[in-house]
Amino acid sequence: MNYKVAVIKGDGIGPEIVTEAQKVLDKAGEKFGFSLDYKEVLMGGASIDVHGIPLTDEAIADCKASDAVLMGAIGGNTSTSPWYKLEPSKRPEAGLLALRKALNLFANLRPAYLYEELKGACPLKEEITEGGFDMMIMRELTGGLYFGERKTIEENGVRKAYDSLTYDENEIRRIAKRGFDIAMKRNKKVTSVDKANVLDSSRLWRKVVEEVAKDYPEVSYEHMLVDNCAMQLVRDPKQFDVILTENMFGDILSDEASMVTGSIGMLSSASLNETKFGLYEPSHGSAPDIAGQNIANPIATILSAAMMLRFSFDLDEAADAIEAAVKKVLEDGYRTVDIMSEGMTKAGTKEMGDLICERL
Repeated sequence: MNYKVAVIKGDGIGPEIVTEAQKVLDKAGEKFGFSLDYKEVLMGGASIDVHGIPLTDEAIADCKASDAVLMGAIGGNTSTSPWYKLEPSKRPEAGLLALRKALNLFANLRPAYLYEELKGACPLKEEITEGGFDMMIMRELTGGLYFGERKTIEENGVRKAYDSLTYDENEIRRIAKRGFDIAMKRNKKVTSVDKANVLDSSRLWRKVVEEVAKDYPEVSYEHMLVDNCAMQLVRDPKQFDVILTENMFGDILSDEASMVTGSIGMLSSASLNETKFGLYEPSHGSAPDIAGQNIANPIATILSAAMMLRFSFDLDEAADAIEAAVKKVLEDGYRTVDIMSEGMTKAGTKEMGDLICERL
């Protein structure tokens, strides 16, 4: 079986980590009998440098013509890069928002899993994380505050800015269904996170989630206010299975959950539409300060590639093998600098890719 994959290597460490993910995918293809045709696509700062804008219509078309998109990281140093002297709509991250909208990628899946081998890197007390934890954050990705009307004006000599947070019931219902579907394949528990004590949009969110829950009698669910959830993530992360939430809350909570695991460099991410099409990327940023030094951790991108095989191509066996290979490399004591600890063997970006391929 052959699949078409649009590859957005992006900025900073993006090209390095995506190259290693492609290496692992090709090795998995040899073993499990599939092949991938890659089409390189420019987005973010790399696109600005060539086209003057962060995302072209041609790039969108190339992504739509593919079976999935594999992406590295977008953006640069906001204080020194010339990209951030441009107006907001022309900056690198604007391309990512536009691509999510163009591809209708409304469901963001961000797993937060504590590897036994990396528990020493977890900032929480050992008695809190004993036995590990494994949660999935389901974030609505194309609505809410980030896509609402916004404006900066001056009134009576005073500068004023506003951003609009809006959701309709259909946007809420489709992400809620996806969240409950994922929960059915896991531990059958959903924690819906909102701010219903203050926001009308959250009160609607809560009502629609309750309606959807009726179709999933096997799944237990609860509502939790976002500020409480932020506290509970560090108090008792084991209590969570699927966290279902809106765009801005999900952005913040998923980053918090990633650091609870000890390293954001280990965490994958998938953004899906209503079909099997998805965009797969690591949870971390472009880290321009370490670009080109062969020290970036490629594991999050490699695990994102495994998610692509699982969710877009139904190649579960190959995805399992990649995840097992990553775990074996960690068990064997290899670490990139961000997860390095005493007694371990340091591995560079390229070496880590090679080690995972060997264990495949």
